[in-house]
Amino acid sequence: MFIYPVVLTADKKMGGFLVTFPDIPEAISQGASEAKALKAARDALETALDFYFEDKRPVPLPSKPKRDQLTIELPASLSAKILLLNEMVRQKVRPAELARRLKTSAQEVNRLTDLHHTTRIDGIAAALQVLGKHLEMRAV
Repeated sequence: MFIYPVVLTADKKMGGFLVTFPDIPEAISQGASEAKALKAARDALETALDFYFEDKRPVPLPSKPKRDQLTIELPASLSAKILLLNEMVRQKVRPAELARRLKTSAQEVNRLTDLHHTTRIDGIAAALQVLGKHLEMRAV
């Protein structure tokens, strides 16, 4: 799963906290407390990822957090979708071409790359496999 570092900055003028992500500059949020700011940060991160998916741009992978830096962890299925999108962009494979390789419909491939559609991890793994990649998972 991808774990994105967060920068939490106290807003001395307005109160509360401003939240940014060094790796995803489009993700910006705020909250009245640290806890509320971090909750809003998760939503902001997922919303910003939508822009990358809609524009078919590779999503920047998370950098290593600094010591004691706060982070937001993405669910495994969302992390896998990012890997799939990035590989499709890298190989310049359109959804229709991926559908042809998977022997399925373009609509099904669009679901694989829709952040708001629940997708079985097996489907993402199969899509990566026809792109010449393997999805690996491990517990740490």
